[in-house]
Amino acid sequence: MEKPKTLVAARPRAGIAGTGRADVFTALPSDTQRVLRNTYALLSLTLLFAAGMAALSTSLALPAPGIILTLVGYFGLLFAIYKLKNSGWALPAVFALTGFMGYTLGPLLSRTLSLPGGGTTIAMALAATGAIFLALSAWVLTTRRDFSWMGGMLFAGMIVAILAGLAAIFFEMPALALAVSAMVALLSAGLILFETSMIVNGGETNYVLATVSLFVSLFNLFTSLLHLFGFGGSSE
Repeated sequence: MEKPKTLVAARPRAGIAGTGRADVFTALPSDTQRVLRNTYALLSLTLLFAAGMAALSTSLALPAPGIILTLVGYFGLLFAIYKLKNSGWALPAVFALTGFMGYTLGPLLSRTLSLPGGGTTIAMALAATGAIFLALSAWVLTTRRDFSWMGGMLFAGMIVAILAGLAAIFFEMPALALAVSAMVALLSAGLILFETSMIVNGGETNYVLATVSLFVSLFNLFTSLLHLFGFGGSSE
């Protein structure tokens, strides 16, 4: 499978600076360094692609695909990526998923922009998502703590959140929807810790799957924060 260009690790500077973050990276096994480089390179590309699709969807005022089509698209493409993870078709499948997710984000951004201070809400959610991701990733890379024990708990929590979210949609329960958003934000932060820990400690060696896991966590974190910040803004 043809792999994307990898990021070049920064070289440690001489003297005291040589004990900084570069040493944290170079202290990792070579295979782990390769997975990290490829994961973050592909993650950057998919985030840019999804952002472009979201901007296009917003500017053209494209309609939301609906809950059924959205779920079929998400889980169908996730299944395809898992089956193709060691194939040359894995990368097109990854961009198909992230592009589709970017498209589904467009209607949500349009609704948010229609609210008072909608642009500020989006900026706040985006900044908070980036800050949380960078802080959690840096923590795991620095400490190399093992968060694999969280896997089962996080998976169960996401199942509960999905079911509760569907109930909030079908029964039109805004309070439940708000609680689900808070729950998903916390679970997404936990998944960032879990997946980064899996890469750092050698539990995840396929950068395609690692990229998709991190992308989905970032997407869910951003949309959850957007709901939470948007709710606060609309109540003022």
